[in-house]
Amino acid sequence: MSSMQVSQRAQRIEPFYVMEVAKAAQALAASTANSDQPMIFLNMGEPDFTAPPLVQEAASRAVRSGFTQYTQATGLPELRERIGQWYAQRFGVNVPARRIVITAGASAALQLACLALVNPGDEVMMPDPSYPCNRHFVSAADGTAVLIPTTAAERFQLSGQKVAAAWGDKTRGVLLASPSNPTGTSISLSEMKLIHEVVQGHGGISIIDEIYLGLSHEAEFGQTALALDDQIISINSFSKYFNMTGWRLGWLVVPEDLVPVIERLAQNLFICPSTIAQHAALACFETESLAEYERRRAEFKARRDFFLPTLNAMGLTVPVMADGAFYAWADCTAACEKLGVTGSWDLAFELMNRAHVAVTPGRDFGHADTAKFIRFSTASSMTQLREAASRLSALLA
Repeated sequence: MSSMQVSQRAQRIEPFYVMEVAKAAQALAASTANSDQPMIFLNMGEPDFTAPPLVQEAASRAVRSGFTQYTQATGLPELRERIGQWYAQRFGVNVPARRIVITAGASAALQLACLALVNPGDEVMMPDPSYPCNRHFVSAADGTAVLIPTTAAERFQLSGQKVAAAWGDKTRGVLLASPSNPTGTSISLSEMKLIHEVVQGHGGISIIDEIYLGLSHEAEFGQTALALDDQIISINSFSKYFNMTGWRLGWLVVPEDLVPVIERLAQNLFICPSTIAQHAALACFETESLAEYERRRAEFKARRDFFLPTLNAMGLTVPVMADGAFYAWADCTAACEKLGVTGSWDLAFELMNRAHVAVTPGRDFGHADTAKFIRFSTASSMTQLREAASRLSALLA
């Protein structure tokens, strides 16, 4: 019996190794559930907080009231308005609701942006390391993601100078993330301006993934790229700052003339985002909810301030202090030598098996030295982080 032939597009998409490691960790966790060292999961970038009370109540109310039918493909008008008001209150930036499109998670936003703007053969620059799914959205639009190696001295981000030097005949633009997964580092607004000027000079596109923007911890970096120009395309999400991961709700901000194009694609590909999630998300912007989100942001910062110096002390060196999100991108060269393993992939399984701590090896995130890095998520509770630190330091002592 012949096997079904799959598309070249599907073949180009590499496995998401984060999920492979997660499956192995889950299997080991099940077998050690009753041990005195249950598995601690520091591998997934998911807040341990869930949606706050008003958001949960709004979802229940939507179901009870029958607000469960299709919305416009661009989302509830009142939710687009609320997001626009949030930009004004939080960042002092005027973003009209008509430029905001609600999507089925940031993933749908990235897919819509890439399908609207990337042609077959186009090249889109992004830093190495960067979030793997972002390059696959470019690939799914039959474009090519070009990973530009970055260093700790560059905060693992691209610069205007680097973008100018790497621009080629096929370059369509850049897809950047600020703050970034896996590094938790951001691009300053001044550097973003230089990058965007290079892109504009070539008639290209600047797509900025800002899904961790609400979780910035340093004033220098906690600014939206939308402050620079209405031609910048910003991707955002209710998953991270708003703690609504499984609700699958996000948005994108686009130039006004691109809205009808995005709407046409969204109508055909998605119909609309989840109606229940949209009604729930309206409650994210209530004063009580926003106060809770800020309390949680402070908690994420406290976790960072404890865990990253602790990693440094045990030889899992974090070369750049994360200024946002909830990650630690740690050089594990010394730890590999100490435990007699080669590279972060083997180390991840060693830590999983011997310390019952699940982490993410660097191979998903690019090719530039990623084999010597592991990513920790600090989205777990302080209790979990302290226990993980204790186990790891004992193993590496």
